[in-house]
Amino acid sequence: MSPTSSPIARVGIVAKPDLGDCADFLDALADWLLARGVAVVFDAQSAALAASRHQRMEADALVSAVDLIVLLGGDGTLLLTADRVAMAGAHTPILGVNFGSLGFLTEVRLPELYDILDSVLLGTARIDERAMLHVEILDQGRIVQDVCVLNDVVITRGALSRMTDLSVSVNDQFVARFKADGLIVATATGSTAYNLSAGGPIVHPGVDAFLLTPIAPHTLTNRPLVIPANSTLVIHPLQNAVHQDVFVTFDGQVGHPLPADHRVRVTRAQQSLRLVRPKARSYYEVLREKLKWAER
Repeated sequence: MSPTSSPIARVGIVAKPDLGDCADFLDALADWLLARGVAVVFDAQSAALAASRHQRMEADALVSAVDLIVLLGGDGTLLLTADRVAMAGAHTPILGVNFGSLGFLTEVRLPELYDILDSVLLGTARIDERAMLHVEILDQGRIVQDVCVLNDVVITRGALSRMTDLSVSVNDQFVARFKADGLIVATATGSTAYNLSAGGPIVHPGVDAFLLTPIAPHTLTNRPLVIPANSTLVIHPLQNAVHQDVFVTFDGQVGHPLPADHRVRVTRAQQSLRLVRPKARSYYEVLREKLKWAER
């Protein structure tokens, strides 16, 4: 956890495209910031949702051109924006306001927004640092795809595949051969996403570790594994697997086929996500509220 350090002179506003009738709210938020001497920039899609004309910028450029991002939407919108921030090499904090269904990451409630914004402008807001994954797809050692993700990278079988057959190594040491419906590599933040559904553990985001969780493993002794976050993880499909059709998905947003001669290399990203969080609410309270954890 760290306080905001530099003055907030320019705020970017990002809203999920299907937010609905929110023009009045977006304009009120922009007016509130402008009244405090803060410049406001909308990403191009969000500007179309507002009633008044505001300065706009493409989303990929906005993330590194502002001092704070106020995000209105759900966790999917936050994941996409966090990945953009990391790929831009920026350290822009995100204040996520929940307009989605679960809101595990976008945990700020609408009635709290202006009080928390005040604390950000005063430099007293609570900002959590969340580790991210740097994922490279390699073809004969050549990087053909390069992304950063907040939650997870998932390797799964295709619709007609019997299962995946994956070889995994950590720091050049062979770990295991995973015969399963797929494999999840998750951050501690992503432990409450697909990892949790696949039977992986909940890991506090302050723990400096990554999770390796097989999906429906065909060997009962293949259990989730927690590894140090400074590890280099390499995964590749085994070419002798029968009817193997493999896909790799980043943060549940974008998926691509993974040829048998390609490798997936996962390391800790240089950038961490800076997430503005309510001071009065602990991580355990969020678990109880959002997941009904330990309550049923």
